[in-house]
Amino acid sequence: MKKFLLLFLASGALLLAGTTAQAQYKNALGVRVGNAYGITYKTFIEQDKALDFILNFRDRNEVSSFRLTGLYEVHNPINDLAGLKWFYGGGATIGNYNYKHTDHNDFLFSVDGVLGLDYKFSDAPINLSLDWKPAIEFTPNTEFDPEGFGLSVRITF
Repeated sequence: MKKFLLLFLASGALLLAGTTAQAQYKNALGVRVGNAYGITYKTFIEQDKALDFILNFRDRNEVSSFRLTGLYEVHNPINDLAGLKWFYGGGATIGNYNYKHTDHNDFLFSVDGVLGLDYKFSDAPINLSLDWKPAIEFTPNTEFDPEGFGLSVRITF
């Protein structure tokens, strides 16, 4: 009975602790890898709301691109897992396509969504984030880009 009561109280404390979303760090800077490679900077503007800026480069077959993405994210706790949060949000990307064989450039603009998991190690200033960032590109062509999977590894401060 004592073990059951202790387990019940511990579960209740974890549940209550998980109901208030609090930022585990204020700022984080690092790298993002996936179908594109780049630099990412995340800053919390409220305890559960963050801005994430991604500067990346893509090199596909005959086209390379440079992109700057700004995302607004809402972070939510996962009750039983300390340090782990799930998040969603949206934003936009501007950039440039460079067609290698024709030396032609095009302006890039897209509206982006984001859905992911964010983990902050409790004993180290390291943050990991795994997310999916689909986009609807409006220029140079209108198309859906579902390939925005990425892993971010950041140092927190």
